[in-house]
This record gives sequence, C-alpha cells and structure tokens, in this order.
Amino acid sequence: MAALLEINNLSIQFGGLRAVDDFHILIEKGDLYGLIGPNGAGKTTVFNLLTGEYKPDEGVIKLDGKDITGRPTIEINKAGIARTFQNIRLFKQLTVLDNVKIGLHNQYSCPAVSAVLRLPSYWQTEKQMNEKAMELLSVFDLEDDADTISSNLPYGKQRKLEIARAMATNPKLLLLDEPAAGMNPNETQELMDDIRYVRENFNMTILLIEHDMKLVAGICEKLTVLNFGRILTEGETKQVLADPEVIRAYLGG
Repeated sequence: MAALLEINNLSIQFGGLRAVDDFHILIEKGDLYGLIGPNGAGKTTVFNLLTGEYKPDEGVIKLDGKDITGRPTIEINKAGIARTFQNIRLFKQLTVLDNVKIGLHNQYSCPAVSAVLRLPSYWQTEKQMNEKAMELLSVFDLEDDADTISSNLPYGKQRKLEIARAMATNPKLLLLDEPAAGMNPNETQELMDDIRYVRENFNMTILLIEHDMKLVAGICEKLTVLNFGRILTEGETKQVLADPEVIRAYLGG
C-alpha cells in the first residue's frame, strides 16, 4: 500500500512549552489508525497542525505525496483532509440535511445566474446534493432526522452528524477527534460499527484520537502513543497496549 500521510520531524512550541516535539507518522491508504495519550499529550495539537490551524516550527507534512505543510485550512481541506472536533462544531440553526449539504459545496457548482433565477440547472444540482446528503445520513441512521434543526438532535446523533458532514467533502483522510466523547456504551458500540462501515464501504483512511480504550482496541489496527508531546511508542495495537510504559503513562498503572 502507498503512504497517504507522511509526517516527519513535526514540532511546535508555545512560549516555553514544546507542545509537539519531533513527531512522525506514516499512514497507508485504508488504515484505521489511532493516536492516543494522556490529557495534554499533544494529540489535538497534531490535528491542528495537520489541518492548518497551527503552523509548525519544524517538520514536513505530506498528503498523497504532496507537501501541505503550513497551508491554509481551506487548501488542506481541498487537498483531501477533513475532521471532526473534540467540542462539536455544527451549524446549530440549520437542519441536519443542510449541515451535510454545506460539506458538499466543494463538489457541486451552479452558475450564479441559475441560482438567482432558479433555472432548471439549479434545481438539478439541488436534487443531486439532496440525494448525496441523504445517502451519507443513512450511513448513520440519520435520514429520518433530515429536517430536524441540528441543535435539537440528541448528543450522540450530533456526534454522528459531524462525521457525516466531514465525509461530505469526500476526503482522502478523515480525522476524528474523540468521536465517542460523552457517549454511553450503546452509542459507542454503534459508533464503532459506523466507523468500520465507513472505512470498508467508502475506502476511507481514518486517523482518530480517542480516550475510550474499548473503542481503540476494537477498531484500530495501529497506534501511536504521545506523552508530553513526544512519541512514547508506536506499532500494532495489541503490542502497543501491552507495553508497560503505555500502561504507566496512559492507563495509570
């Protein structure tokens, strides 16, 4: 398999704190990869570097062989990286359907005149976007909620909607920042099934941050463990989770 994401020597410092130090990772197409570690280990900072919210002090980020280091967020999204957030970010006053359609706008276009005058081409584009959005909602059993204002969804469904919206951009790499945060065990199990389905049926490469060890052990084939901004260990999931250093640093053993 070809490397989809390649990061080398990635570092960033805030004041006197080196939040990420010499981080590296190699993710192949089709991987379902986990990034774990204690609170404050630098996991979300890595995601922010990947998506252009922060610019690294050092290092190189390559997506599908293309250097995207320090590019603006919108360029990185167009290059093929989409994400969810630890704190859910939805367009809360829009419907569930419209939240997903916003993610589709980079794939569908309609001349301004057609949109203003509501010409047939406008309605054809709207029809195509509605159908694609409903297809994505059905993956997460949200199709019956399409007309619901997103802020009125239960918490677990809001988490799923954010993933559906990220998928609407048709990314090469999907970043999930603690997707099971705040979910009950049944919701977490449903989410695990959804993530497996997305990976297998959409040929999606996924990198996730997660504190729920059952979820990590259940779906991730490979892990990197961060601690104080540096890599503690990396490798196959079973091997990593059996490492005494991981148990001490992450599980409190």
